[in-house]
Amino acid sequence: MSTLVIKDLHAQVVPSDENETPKEILKGVNLTINSGETHAVMGPNGSGKSTLSYVIAGHPKYEVTSGEILLDGENVLEMSVDERARAGLFLAMQYPTEVPGVKMAQFMRSAVSAVRGEAPKLREWNKELTSAREKLDIDKSFAHRSVNEGFSGGEKKRHEVMQLDLLKPKFAIMDETDSGLDVDALRIVSEGINRYQEETGGGILMITHYKRILNYVKPDFVHVFANGHIITTGGAELADQLEAEGYEKFIK
Repeated sequence: MSTLVIKDLHAQVVPSDENETPKEILKGVNLTINSGETHAVMGPNGSGKSTLSYVIAGHPKYEVTSGEILLDGENVLEMSVDERARAGLFLAMQYPTEVPGVKMAQFMRSAVSAVRGEAPKLREWNKELTSAREKLDIDKSFAHRSVNEGFSGGEKKRHEVMQLDLLKPKFAIMDETDSGLDVDALRIVSEGINRYQEETGGGILMITHYKRILNYVKPDFVHVFANGHIITTGGAELADQLEAEGYEKFIK
């Protein structure tokens, strides 16, 4: 059993100019996620949902001014980005970065080697990679393509979930994974997320605007996020209410 605990987290955008006034985005976030739980964070644009995901992962654009993030009691804020990944945190980005010149197969083997502490044997790795690719209906040509370069939105999201399958983190933070997906891709990606949780017992933080992915990835808890913090929490039925009524009544 693992636990990710966020306590009274405050964070701001790091000013690009020394004369610029820092802008606080997170204003006291409190959230606890246990192994096997799925938490959905829903809220309007500009509420700070994606900032939360980046702060957990260690994006240098954001500065934590107070609060804690604890992974099994260890202070995540004292870890570098790669140390957080090796400790068991995974971020599926809303807009995955293109890395020209780095082949997907090389990238994946390097990432897996870093997390596992040793490089997988090549023959076993090829079988493992093929299995992960086929489960997500990814064309075999992907191995020779540069990371995310020229990929469609659906391809990028499938590859994010393939990384999730191979890296098997303790906690997966999925930042608007449903954006840009058609109906078929949404189903395949959702099946991949569910499969990860079934096989590893990992915890999931699903950040989304819409309920549609929650029809496939069933949340145990739904949190309404606004003005930099969680303002109310409920069960899966809360997502239905938000879909029908919007956020306004909660924000008021």
